[in-house]
Amino acid sequence: MRTDFIGKALAVLTLTSFLSSCAVVAVGGVAAGASVMADRRSPAVQAIDKGIGLEVENALDKKFGDSAHINVASFNQKVLLTGEVKDASIKEQAGAYAKANKNVRAMFNELVVGPNSTYTARANDSYLESKIKTQMIFTDKLPSNSMEIVAEGNSVYLMGILTQNEAEIAKKVASNTNGVKDVYAYFDIISEAEKTRLEKQGKADESQPNSMPKQ
Repeated sequence: MRTDFIGKALAVLTLTSFLSSCAVVAVGGVAAGASVMADRRSPAVQAIDKGIGLEVENALDKKFGDSAHINVASFNQKVLLTGEVKDASIKEQAGAYAKANKNVRAMFNELVVGPNSTYTARANDSYLESKIKTQMIFTDKLPSNSMEIVAEGNSVYLMGILTQNEAEIAKKVASNTNGVKDVYAYFDIISEAEKTRLEKQGKADESQPNSMPKQ
């Protein structure tokens, strides 16, 4: 009897976990689709940003190994470095490398000198980011999918292409999120006219057929 009960309980727990995972994937899929549609960057700049992130992060990881834990975020060709490094020299070298990338137009070095963060701390950062992103999505008149949100400890870093009013709303949402102590914004501020132009351009980009380039 006890063995049967334990077996059934494990089955229920497994099923619940599976369903929860499916829900997360479904929501993530919707968010990802919306991100492409609402992004105020051109498709070319989005691709450049992805390339910058991969190139810089892989290079720094290879160069410094366990002496550093460096996260690289790139949005509209602005690069943000967060994480931990063993000493100030590594912080300086990492910043110089990122800044020297030909596609980078601005670099913000927020690396902290100290021991690498634990996996638990990193999981908490990811959870905090997801909380803020969710609140951004459900905030009226806020282009949440045209922003990059990075959490490190109790600090949150925001990047994106926003009007002044949108920027103030975004900073307020992040600041009011439980667990956030400091908010740093590195936005590209645009006018209402530029916002309208970018949104029209985004719709035009979406209407273009997706086809492989001719060889």
